[in-house]
Amino acid sequence: MTEMVEVMIDSVRVSLTNQQRIVLLRELDVERYLPIWIGPYEAEAITISLQEIEIARPQTHDLLIQTLEKLQARLTRIEVVALRGDVFYGNLVIESANQSISIDARPSDSIALAVRAHVPILVARDILQTAGITPEPDMQQESDETALEHSSEQETTESRERLSVFEEFLQNVELDDKKDDKSVDDPSDDDPLNPLQ
Repeated sequence: MTEMVEVMIDSVRVSLTNQQRIVLLRELDVERYLPIWIGPYEAEAITISLQEIEIARPQTHDLLIQTLEKLQARLTRIEVVALRGDVFYGNLVIESANQSISIDARPSDSIALAVRAHVPILVARDILQTAGITPEPDMQQESDETALEHSSEQETTESRERLSVFEEFLQNVELDDKKDDKSVDDPSDDDPLNPLQ
């Protein structure tokens, strides 16, 4: 039997280069991470549940949890059991009528369900050893120091760029059009707190 390791969701991220979503799983006892590429809908489903955002109507993953409850079954855990090529494979482990049933499922959907059902996320140890990422302490410290050094330079450059865009916008605004437009709020109209009246 494969040895399983419990992990938690560290974060859901978006790649800046290609806008792909990644769920980053982290081992509980060791600083080792497992990145799994996921679709935008699954990323949204995971994020909504992690942030406990209330939605008016149930999403697909909410619907499945509710269906299990109505059938007097419950999700007990999810497992990431295999990695073939670049594709992760997972299982939903469901308990129903005193039986444990394992159902093949994509890890992204499984994780979205685990967050809703508050059940453990388990990953096969060999997957963590193969695809897991352990940050090197020296690299982490250097990257933190470098980030601090360059952050103020970057913030200044970004601020200048934003200001130049704002300046261009202001130069293109025609004040005459605004005077004739009655839909634009004029702060001087009937404002008892306005000292310019």
